[in-house]
Parts: sequence; C-alpha cells; structure tokens
Amino acid sequence: MRARAADPGDVPVRRTRTEDLRLQLADEIVRGVFAPGDPLDEAGLAARYGVSRTPVREALRQLAASGLVEIRAHRGAIVTRPSESRLMEMFIVMAELESLCAALAAEAMSLLERRELERVHSVLGELVKSGDPLRYAEANERFHGAIYAGAHNGYLAELTLATRARLAPFRRAQFRRVGRLADSFDEHDRIVESILRGDREQATREMRAHIGTVKEAFDRYMEGR
Repeated sequence: MRARAADPGDVPVRRTRTEDLRLQLADEIVRGVFAPGDPLDEAGLAARYGVSRTPVREALRQLAASGLVEIRAHRGAIVTRPSESRLMEMFIVMAELESLCAALAAEAMSLLERRELERVHSVLGELVKSGDPLRYAEANERFHGAIYAGAHNGYLAELTLATRARLAPFRRAQFRRVGRLADSFDEHDRIVESILRGDREQATREMRAHIGTVKEAFDRYMEGR
C-alpha cells in the first residue's frame, strides 16, 4: 500500500483564547511592536484584540514568567525583556532537558511513537516547502512534544514543557530568518535518525546541538531586525 503523503493539516492546533493572545502578544513584544517600558493596559489590549479582560489578564501573567512582562502592584503591567545572561541560562537548561528527553526516547519509544515522530517530521518537511513560519512553529512544538512523551518520564516532561513555555516567544522568532526552516528540518532529521536507531549518545548530542543552534538563530534574527 502506498503511504499517504504528509499533510500539514494533520497537525491539529487547539489553543484557548488566552493561549492565542499570549502568543500574539509575545511575538509582537519580541518583534518590537511593543518596546521595553511600554505600559500594557488591560482594557486597551482587550479592545485591540477584541477579547474580554479575563484572557488579557491571564496572558500577561503567563508572559511575566517568560520575562517579557513585569506586573507591578497597583500600577499595571509594562513590557520588559530578560537580560542576555538570563536568556542564555534558560537556553542552557533547555538544551540539557531536551537532550535528556531525546536520550530516553531513543531507548523507550514504542513502535507507534516512533511512527508518529516520523509522521510529524514529514509534516515539517512539507511546511519547509510552503515557507510558512507560523505553521512550522506550531508543528515544531508537536515534534518536540512527541520526543518528551517518548521519553516515558512524566516528571522530566513536566519540567521540559514548563521551560519550553518560558522560551517559546524566543524560539518562535527564529523561524522568521530566511533559510531557518530548512536548517531546522535538517537538524531534526539527524535527531530522528538517532532516535530511530536507538542511539542514546548520538540523540543526546544532536538535540543539544540543535537547541544551541536555536539560540544562535534567535540572536541573528534580533541582530538583523
């Protein structure tokens, strides 16, 4: 039987209004639409994005965890940015957590989980051709999530997902660089090959190198804005 071609629509994205708003606000802060020190008024943001104040309040709370927003008691929220040293610390931890996930996945992934990883990887390949950074970023989260789940360590997955959520705005920004989608896919390809071979050490090295390259790609994106 001939295999069905990967369809980008195979990667469903189900997000709450708060999640959508958090992603949009984060992207606009990283892009400079909102600059450090700008006030973030709940009522004004609710009107701007056509939502109630409740998802705005929750989105701001979540963005504070990423260091993009500072919430001041009785004075509202303002735009901020984590320092370069703080951001580097976060990426170092992210690389270690994800490389451990990849190492464990190389040993523990079931056959069905390996097939799912290959399927999502194929979807990413189709999105490279279409050149859609937003949809690639969404599928990329599914790709990494498959590896976290394949590690079969719930506590590790919890820590990794929490750290990823804090770094998500910076990881998403890198995909706006010309050529980054193809490079990211090639890096993923080496990770997938290592996991499918059950090569724990190589999977560790490839994932650690990948996250390091993500940080470099984000830095180059910011320099070229």
